[in-house]
Amino acid sequence: MQVVTTDKNLREAIGNRSDSSCGFVPTMGALHEGHLALIRRAVELAGTVVVSIFVNPTQFGPGEDFQKYPRTLEADLLAAEQAGADIVFTPDLQTMYPGYGTPTGVTVDTPPLPATATEPALEDYHRPGHFAGVCQVVARLFDLVMPRFAVFGEKDYQQLLVLSAMVRANDTRWPHLQVIAHPTLRDDDGLAMSSRNRYLTPAQRQRALSVSRALQTASDCETAESAESAMRSLLLAQNLVIDYAVVRHARTLMPLRGTTEPARALIAARVDSVRLIDNAPVAIGTRPDTSYT
Repeated sequence: MQVVTTDKNLREAIGNRSDSSCGFVPTMGALHEGHLALIRRAVELAGTVVVSIFVNPTQFGPGEDFQKYPRTLEADLLAAEQAGADIVFTPDLQTMYPGYGTPTGVTVDTPPLPATATEPALEDYHRPGHFAGVCQVVARLFDLVMPRFAVFGEKDYQQLLVLSAMVRANDTRWPHLQVIAHPTLRDDDGLAMSSRNRYLTPAQRQRALSVSRALQTASDCETAESAESAMRSLLLAQNLVIDYAVVRHARTLMPLRGTTEPARALIAARVDSVRLIDNAPVAIGTRPDTSYT
């Protein structure tokens, strides 16, 4: 496995390989089994697999955890190699955003955001500017890596929809790129795997399990309204602070208009200072949407 830090060395590393296809898994590091599953999926699809590790400042809002976000590069490199990565790209800030923070710095254009990033009043509302930062860094990485496949996890379901829409809207920029979704991986207790789980104390983790239990409860409800009410009750019983606990159209993330639409339950809630997100397909009067599972 090669570790490269500059865009020039990245292109050389990719170009020196004879494989016709390149798979890509962008990460912010602090790799866990969920990330490794994405890497292994990319290995199945592509001849060469590139993993990026970069904690992107433009997707963090004021007061969020950019400075304390876990950085575990040595362990990450070992895990990525064991999962089958061929190249790990670990750029610094100036490589990703030349001149960042200076009056003459180069501006990296953000592609237009799709409707799913600006209308549903979910992540877009609670983390304003987050998706703009995500699109900015992923677009920059796509331009550098030029992958054939990019693998993303469903745990960040709204991000998955936004980035899929970004790729579709830029089909001349990345004409051969296919976004691949991978199901959410969970620990044995049901908690969705996340780099931020390491912030949780044992007692907080027990409370956090109400998130996955709420999603399970939602799948047993007959209407969106009853599912949302049941989810909120479970979360509040564990003293979680709820940003949202909703059932939405699985493609548009807008409120359901009927009982035959593909549905997704989505939750964002805080266990004290730790913010958790999770989601799952649910059946509200019909079969759940499973095209991303």
